[in-house]
Amino acid sequence: MPSMAKPRRSLTPAGAEPLSPPKKWRAITLATLLWVPGYWSILVGVVSTASDKRAAPEAGLMMAFGLCLVPFVFIVLAFLSGHPRAPGAVLRAMGLALLVGIPASALAADAVTGLVAGMGAGGIAALRRDDGHEIKSRALAVLLVAAWTFLTLRTVAPVALLLGPILPFTAIGVADHLSDRRREREIERR
Repeated sequence: MPSMAKPRRSLTPAGAEPLSPPKKWRAITLATLLWVPGYWSILVGVVSTASDKRAAPEAGLMMAFGLCLVPFVFIVLAFLSGHPRAPGAVLRAMGLALLVGIPASALAADAVTGLVAGMGAGGIAALRRDDGHEIKSRALAVLLVAAWTFLTLRTVAPVALLLGPILPFTAIGVADHLSDRRREREIERR
């Protein structure tokens, strides 16, 4: 009996080469560099909200500045990685960042875990996927760094605070790299 399974649609855009590792890591690096001031601004705003000191920075302005950078972070990630439908990917990324980040912050009872989880979820949508890059492995990578952040915040908080903005997109890049390596080994075995 003939197989009824549909052939897998290629994720690499028609006529395009797979994204080279230097281009992928350039997109990840620049998006991360843009995200760092947004991350710190949001955290300063959260801490200012809880502070009773008059000298604390204006919480609303700090959080607004940080949140205003989020769309630009996803724009950099999508366009520099050559996502074939970059504008739609940016919109999906922003929606996923909210849908994952807000509940993660509520469950973890801290802002950092939610920021890592939310930006990682958005990064999954914004960063171009080529053949062999599965959403499942990217999601697992984001889940692992969010769990690591949650645990580290409760044991060695300064480390988690410093690494928080670096982890989400880097984890996705590492997951894609491991998928590429696995696919190369399978090809060599044939």
